[in-house]
Formats: sequence, structure tokens, C-alpha cells
Amino acid sequence: MQEHGPQPVIRQLPTEEARDLLALTRDLARREIAPAAAADEDAGRFPRETFTLIGEAGLLGLPYPEEYGGAGQPYEVYLQVLEELAAARLTVGLGVSVHTLSCHAVASYGSKEQRAEHLPAMLGGALLGAYCLSEPTSGSDAAALRTRAVRDGGDWVLDGTKAWITHGGVADFYTVLARSGGEGARGISAYLVPGDAPGLSAAAPERKMGLKGSPTAQVHFDGVRVPDARRIGEEGQGFTIALGALDSGRLGIAACATGLAQAALDGALGYVLQRRQFGRPVADFQGLRFMLADMATRIEAGRALYLSAARLRDAGRPFTAQAAMAKLFCTDTAMQVTTDAVQLLGGYGYTADFPLERHMREAKVLQIVEGTNQIQRIVVARHLAGPETRR
Repeated sequence: MQEHGPQPVIRQLPTEEARDLLALTRDLARREIAPAAAADEDAGRFPRETFTLIGEAGLLGLPYPEEYGGAGQPYEVYLQVLEELAAARLTVGLGVSVHTLSCHAVASYGSKEQRAEHLPAMLGGALLGAYCLSEPTSGSDAAALRTRAVRDGGDWVLDGTKAWITHGGVADFYTVLARSGGEGARGISAYLVPGDAPGLSAAAPERKMGLKGSPTAQVHFDGVRVPDARRIGEEGQGFTIALGALDSGRLGIAACATGLAQAALDGALGYVLQRRQFGRPVADFQGLRFMLADMATRIEAGRALYLSAARLRDAGRPFTAQAAMAKLFCTDTAMQVTTDAVQLLGGYGYTADFPLERHMREAKVLQIVEGTNQIQRIVVARHLAGPETRR
């Protein structure tokens, strides 16, 4: 007899080790993350100790090499772990995604000495990262950033302000993109800045409609000195480094969105199966059943899309367009599914007694971060039809 209600997601995992990692993640999410998620989000508590725990469990550096403290797992596996974390609490899933993004520059472009010096602490949970690209006047137009890096002997001196920085003010290190040369994308370099560097400060966290436990703040650089040994890659290579990180980061956001949508579907399904009206469960009514079917279909399609893009990445093939498609589709899906989940609960869905109103508020930001969904459409269109014609 078929069991009704929320069903475990059938995962596509290539090895026994990957299956064990996912089982560990589910157990950790169930015991350590989900129970306090609602209260901690309502109170705006940042779960720093959770990231330490995730690191100690070997889940904070999954896609990075084992020789530097990572787990050497393919992105296909890492993203499914990320989905499970986001389903338990988006602040945690998104935080792991941002941290992974922040490690990308050192892991992919750092020298052997830089990787050996910095990655073990980054990947083991001792350090938590933030990624500094956006600025008050350059969001979607990231190449127009104004934060400057001026060489002074063996150091670089950074001045400027970054905006919308996840973990701003609580991060132990910041991967910073700054203008070291002329205008445009070719004048940008990447730097690894310690969180306690003199001259670095953070503004008060932004007051947001969701993700209240995840601090988002402006970060100010006032004469921050960074040794040249902490410049990542070549001078002027920063924008290339940033774009490569964003392609992978967009897959992280797609996975987080899918986890959030799955949590909303599971919550709504559990409710409509037990809620009775007119003498029977409301799940018996065709209109609601069709809503559930559409929600599940969108989630499954989004999951397949982000996994397909991840496999391209793992195979070393181009995946920029597919990453943009996955980020676009999965985050739009999360917004639609969480909205429908609130509707399925009626008045109860609008109350804080159930997590669905929180899921709905959280879903909105996923359509904005790591490049708005309008930018994702531009990326996809350029791969289809080429760059826009300019007169």
C-alpha cells in the first residue's frame, strides 16, 4: 500500500561515500538545525556554532581537494548536501554556499603556497568567509566597482565600501574584488583580507524581510593594508576570478532554492492531509491536488536542471548558461511554491505559527542574490543570440 504524505527525495549519488555524506547531513539537519530554526530566525540569531559543527563534520569544504582539508566531492554531491541544509534552515544553506564561493579564489587561482597556508582553516570550520563584489553603486554592473587597491611597497592599500555582504561583520576572512588598475573589467584584482584587518569595519546589518539570522551589511575599507602575498591570481585577473566563482555560486543558490521549495511542499502537504473541511481531508479536493502536483513537478524539474549543470561542471565542460538557467528557474520555482504553500494553508499560512510564511519571505531574496533573475535571462540570451548590438 502506498504511503501518503511527504516522501524522502530520491537522490542521485555516485558513490557509497556520497550516500554516507548525505545521510550525515540529514541527521545533522534534523537534530541540530531544524528544531531551533524558527525561533532563531525570529530572534535574528546568527548560527556561528552551526558552521563550526558543519566544518567538523567535513561538510564545509565538500567540493575542494582533500589535500587541503576538503572532501574532494563532485559538485553533483555538494549541491544535494546544500539542498538538505537549506531545507532545514535557509540561513545555514545559504551561508555554506557563500562560504564555498568565498573559498573559490584561493582554491582555483591561488598559488600552491597560498592554498597550503589558507585552505585548511577555511575548509575545516575554523574560519568563515564572505565574498565582497557588490558595491552601493555597482550591483548588476559589477565591473563598474570603485573600491581601490593601491600598491605601497610590498603591500596593497584598500579603500572603498562593499554592499550587501552576507556575513558582513562576522566573517573571519573576506575575498575582495578591488580596482588595482584602469577602468573596466581588466583593472580588477582579487585579495584575501583577514576579518580583523585594521581599517576594516562593518555597518549595522540591513533590516530584511527574511533571512534575519543571516547578517547582511556594508563593509568599509579605510586604508586596509594587504600584503602582496594575499593577492590572489595575477593583477587584473580579478573579474575573471569573480565570474568563475559566480557561475558555481549560482548553482549553490539553485540548490538552496530547491531545498526551500521542498520544505514548503512537505509542510503544505502534511497540513492538507490532516486538515478536514466538509467532512473530509482538504487534500481530497481536486483544485488543491492540482496545486500540489504543479508544485512537486516544478521542484523536480528544478532539481534535474541544477544537477545537469553540476555534471557539466564536474566534467570540465562549459556550464555558464546552464548555471544561469538553473538559478533562474529554481529561484522562481521557490517563490511560486512557497506562495502556493501559504495559500494551501489559508489563514494559518499567513501566521507565524507555521514556517510557510517565513519560507515565502526567504524565497524572495533568492531571485535577487548572485545576480538578479533579470541578469540571468541576459546571460542565457547572450549564449543563444550573442551579445546585444550597440549603435
